Amino acid sequence: MASSVQKPKGKWVSKVEPLFGFDLRSLAVFRIGVAIILIADLLIRAKDITTLYSDAGVLPRTALINEILNPWYWSVHLLGGQPFIQGVVFLLAGLIAVTLLVGYRTRLAAIASWVLLISLHNRNPTVLFAADDMLRALLFWMMFLPLGACYSVDSALNSSSKPLPKRILTGATFALTLQIYYVYAFSAAFKTTSDIWFPKLTAVYYALSFDQYAAPLGQFLLNFPPLLVFSTFATLVLEWIGPLFLFIPWRTTFFRCATIITFILLHIGFGLTLHIGLFPALGIFVWLVFIPTEVWDALSKRMYTPQRAGLRIYYDADCGFCKKVVYLLRTFLILPKTPLQTAQDDPSIYADMQEKNSWVVVDWQENRHFKWEAIAYVVSLSPVFKPLAYILRWRPLMAIGTKFYETIASNRKVAGQFTAPLKFRPVEVQSSRVLNIVTLLLFAYVTVWNFRSLADARSLKQTLDPNTLAKIDRVMKSRTLNSLDWISRLLRLDQSWSIFAPAPPRDDGWHVIVGKLKDGSEVDLLRNGGSVNWDKPTIKQRNALYPNMQWRTYFINLNRAIGNKLYPYYAEYLCRTWNEQHQGNQRIESLDIYFVEERTVPPGETQDLEKKNQWQQSCSGEE
Repeated sequence: MASSVQKPKGKWVSKVEPLFGFDLRSLAVFRIGVAIILIADLLIRAKDITTLYSDAGVLPRTALINEILNPWYWSVHLLGGQPFIQGVVFLLAGLIAVTLLVGYRTRLAAIASWVLLISLHNRNPTVLFAADDMLRALLFWMMFLPLGACYSVDSALNSSSKPLPKRILTGATFALTLQIYYVYAFSAAFKTTSDIWFPKLTAVYYALSFDQYAAPLGQFLLNFPPLLVFSTFATLVLEWIGPLFLFIPWRTTFFRCATIITFILLHIGFGLTLHIGLFPALGIFVWLVFIPTEVWDALSKRMYTPQRAGLRIYYDADCGFCKKVVYLLRTFLILPKTPLQTAQDDPSIYADMQEKNSWVVVDWQENRHFKWEAIAYVVSLSPVFKPLAYILRWRPLMAIGTKFYETIASNRKVAGQFTAPLKFRPVEVQSSRVLNIVTLLLFAYVTVWNFRSLADARSLKQTLDPNTLAKIDRVMKSRTLNSLDWISRLLRLDQSWSIFAPAPPRDDGWHVIVGKLKDGSEVDLLRNGGSVNWDKPTIKQRNALYPNMQWRTYFINLNRAIGNKLYPYYAEYLCRTWNEQHQGNQRIESLDIYFVEERTVPPGETQDLEKKNQWQQSCSGEE
């Protein structure tokens, strides 16, 4: 692909681009947000590498392959079952996510992140939630987008003299736009098949009543039934109609900004009322990709103050390390119009550079700054990182920073080895006909798959007459479509946006795991060997029992149909880990896994409790 040249836009492009094109700055912010989610997700999961992702945990590879994994699903994580191997793959994924965050070899980083994310998800599908499906779908389309054209190492070291376009319209921008729309539209379609969402309008009541997701504010809101009814109606309307405002062809900037703000507030509401992991944060970052060019231009104009306009930075022309650093600083401190000049071009500046052994920063009043103090000054002009300048100027840190700067300045060759992998390369942004065709075909496939998922919903089948249902099945389950199923499995494009749909879960309750020791006593294995307690856990206690979304999802799945496949391996894990840590009469002989069912009932009705023995396990083999 060649570097882009601004060409006159055709009439249809001018009309479509505001609706399906992305500003390169919006793509960059979107990239940063998704990378943050990737890193946060890996850090959260890393605490459970042994338990959830190794053969020593609750789902060994043999159990996964024989009992659960789809034949077309694949995973790099299956190459080894030892915690160390899993740790290495996790570390690799984390490092690649960091390169995506800073925008170094951005397309390769996006591809590698997508590969390792699929691998991670396929290693243990029983701990996946809506945010995982959404993240996987987003990363797929990100591979085809120019994510590194702004606010990145790639853009900082762009060697091309040709200007980049502000916006780009491609098959991938079209696909990502509609993919985000599908998340909400198909979720609303699933919801509409249940009378709990409409006309009963009790869905938010059931969602906030589900203790596995309960947050204190959500439970507090249960005291306001009219608000719950309104929230149910508003959520359904927003998901059906809200994203359509992205496609209004007049006053597009106004409607886009209003839509972005509305959905960000919606996801903030989700995060405040429900424990649903990273889903609210991911939902917020997703909408940043739609920030209009007019907003960025207005911000840029407002930020271009006399202080920033008068800033000039001089570096040593003979120091490749110095050149790379100043270009990186200009990019990541968001000072795009700052001139970067070689000190040798100005005798006075060059003399100061040699005398101080330092770069030279000239402010708008022609004052010159050197060494660490110059760094603090440049940071103080950054529209994003300005608060850091106060820390950098803290006297003790100033002394340490100056010493650090002097050490680097005296050892430029050594420092240059760290930046040697960073090369000046041309940034390439243009629409490729081949990629457009590929992405549009893939998106058409995704569209069909989403309709197939909806058509396969049990709640929809219950609302359709047999003749209509037969016609839908004839199309959606045709031999042609079935023959293409492997594509969705291989690329993990098998999407179903049934988030709290067709209805929020009502199979509420909690687990109690009773372990019988050799001395005849009983302990609760979920509570670190404490006394057996059948009382309903509080939100605080649940947060201790299920410290992250992965564990919440796993215990929910234990109570679903897939639980019959999971219980044997979970029970073996409990026996093994307990007996590895205890000796003599404190070793466990057997255990019983109970589920105290507290099915959520309609408002005003009394909930009944039912204690079910889900699994019994002898631990005699764990000696």
